[in-house]
Amino acid sequence: MTTTTATTIKTVGIIGAGAIGQAFARQLVNAGIDVILSNSRGPDSLAAVVDGLGPHASAGTPRQAAEADLVFVSVNWSRLEEALAGIDWNGRIVIDANNPVLLPGYRLAELGGRNSSQVFAGLVPGARVVKAFNTLLASVLASDPRQGGGRRVVFQSGDDGAAKAVVAGLIERLGFAGIDLGSLAVGGALQQFPGGVLPAVNLVRLG
Repeated sequence: MTTTTATTIKTVGIIGAGAIGQAFARQLVNAGIDVILSNSRGPDSLAAVVDGLGPHASAGTPRQAAEADLVFVSVNWSRLEEALAGIDWNGRIVIDANNPVLLPGYRLAELGGRNSSQVFAGLVPGARVVKAFNTLLASVLASDPRQGGGRRVVFQSGDDGAAKAVVAGLIERLGFAGIDLGSLAVGGALQQFPGGVLPAVNLVRLG
């Protein structure tokens, strides 16, 4: 099996084609990386989105998206378990960009004493989970990461050092500046919305 690195990533699968998923897809296609977008309504529902993103984008099922070199997940929390079910996650690098929000009212979901990334990891058994890209508003994530002579910061956390290195390299490849917050237990709690201190914090690293 070929070892995945940031430079060998040719295709990223996105499960959840809402505002965050589309914003991330835009950054990927801008960097020349192919994207497979998926949602619960089927590939045909994404035709207009794919057309807008251009030739580097295609639509597929969640299972097809999960076959990509790296997988990005951003799904409404109440539908997350259903979206991830029936997929073999073993060994896959998965970016958790989810927030445990219940609507209406932006209520914190019941997490059983864990943070959302720890819960998410339990839904993708065997996956190498990295929390990233969940703290920026979709409009900010979609915009040029190079701002004011610097680069917009993306936080990441995880328990697999090699997987974090791949995601850190992808963050740099897209033009962002990465900051490693440590483990899912520590960093995931800081990144979580609601409850963490970092969501919607928009920092630019200079130099």
